[in-house]
Amino acid sequence: MRRQEPGETTPRQPTVAEARARDKARRAREEQERLAAEQAEKDEARRRTRRKAMIGTVAVVGVVGLVALGYSALSSDEVRATCIDPDTEVVVDDSYCTSGSPSGGGMFIYAGSSYRYYYGGTAGPVGTKVSGGTVVTPKGATITTKSGTTVQRGGFGSKISGSTGS
Repeated sequence: MRRQEPGETTPRQPTVAEARARDKARRAREEQERLAAEQAEKDEARRRTRRKAMIGTVAVVGVVGLVALGYSALSSDEVRATCIDPDTEVVVDDSYCTSGSPSGGGMFIYAGSSYRYYYGGTAGPVGTKVSGGTVVTPKGATITTKSGTTVQRGGFGSKISGSTGS
C-alpha cells in the first residue's frame, strides 16, 4: 500500500517503542508545565512578600521619623537638678550642694561638697528618695534647681548664676 486515501485508510497501531516515546514526551511536557506553574507561583509569592516588607519598612521608618520629630520638638533643654546625699540618694536642701554644708556654716571641704546634684527623674520634698534620673551632668542643657537658680557645670568645679525664685 503506497498511497493512503483520507477517510478510507485506517492508520496502523503504533509500535511499543513509539507509544513509549509519545508517553515519555507527554510526561516531560506536563512536568515542564507543572514546574513553570510552580515557578510562577513562587515568583508571585516572593513579589507579594517583597511588597509587604517594603510597606512595613516604610511604615516603620515613618513612625520612627515621627517619634524622633516629636521627641526633638517636645524635648526640653531644661533639666531639673536636685541636691542629694550620694550615699542614700535622699533629697537634701539645695544649700548643701552650693556651699558644702548647710547654711554656709560648718567645715570647709577642700575637694568639694560630699553632696551632689541629681539630674532629671522624680524627686519629692526634702527627705524623700530620688528615682528615674542620673548623677551624670547632661550636655548642652540648662540645669535649674528647685530654688530657681541656674547651675552650669563644666571644667573644674561649678558655676552658679541666676536668682532665687522667691
